[in-house]
Amino acid sequence: MGEALVGGLVASGWATAGEIHVVEPDVDRRIELESSVPGLTCGAEPLNGVDALIAVKPHIVAGVCAALTAAGVGRVLSIAAGVRLDTLEEGLGAGAAVVRAMPNTPSLVGEGAAAVAAGKNAGDEDLRWASEVLSAVGTVVVVDEPMMDAVTGLSGSGPAYLFLLAEALIDAGVAEGLPHETATALTEQMLTGATTLLRRSDAPPSVLRQNVTSKGGTTAAGIAVFEAADFSGLGAATPSRFFPTTGPTTSSSAWSTPWSGASHHTWQLSTSRMASPRTTSVLVVSRWPEAPSTCARGSSSPSLIRAWQPPGVPLPWR
Repeated sequence: MGEALVGGLVASGWATAGEIHVVEPDVDRRIELESSVPGLTCGAEPLNGVDALIAVKPHIVAGVCAALTAAGVGRVLSIAAGVRLDTLEEGLGAGAAVVRAMPNTPSLVGEGAAAVAAGKNAGDEDLRWASEVLSAVGTVVVVDEPMMDAVTGLSGSGPAYLFLLAEALIDAGVAEGLPHETATALTEQMLTGATTLLRRSDAPPSVLRQNVTSKGGTTAAGIAVFEAADFSGLGAATPSRFFPTTGPTTSSSAWSTPWSGASHHTWQLSTSRMASPRTTSVLVVSRWPEAPSTCARGSSSPSLIRAWQPPGVPLPWR
């Protein structure tokens, strides 16, 4: 996710490679990163007094928070799964402006869906900043934190459900005699086309489904199989019943693994043109499976806010 965010920020024009400083403890990895992203600089230490985005495994967050507090970080965006705002605020200390987010893996190709929720000390400008960072790799919406479990079950875990469906469709095509390559190509394009139609059409999914379903036809027969298995009921239950609880949700004391004890990569995106720490951001992101990473960049732009604002959804700070 860290590399995806860096690439998205550069591709969108939100930052140049020269404004990005990657904090990476492994020398070979630093050389690799600098070679793969022309203009990127890497080092072994994070910047002090800059804002941060945390995207690490839950058990590493306590150590990351301690390091950020020691560095004088006053604003944090966290995409650490399952880690609540009150836990982050406790770890970062009084006064820290914290925004919690839930992105998803399609962010890797710039088609992510993320939701952000503000902590008690986070204001409109903090939400704007967090939303700009994540909008570099997809769509961003604003929710209250109690909705984060539903968001995780829907858009966070949702890609896995679609991939499972893709697996089943490919296998079914092969079972009917199609070559695996052909079944895969047809499934991939079908899913791409269907989701594009859903996005561009004014019709709701139910109408689009009905448009494909002729009475007594093969599509109707297939849907009948889904309905017999209560497919809609399973979908409705997913966010609340199948959302995996990960990591501590109330107290940072439950975390025992220190940041320094984990294998980690730190990305830090910094810019020299910012006038003060509050208008500079640092992005702490994780390369799966272990790693804290950090990246930083500058102030907000209203034009970018308009780019990620969902149609018909008012921004909470307006």
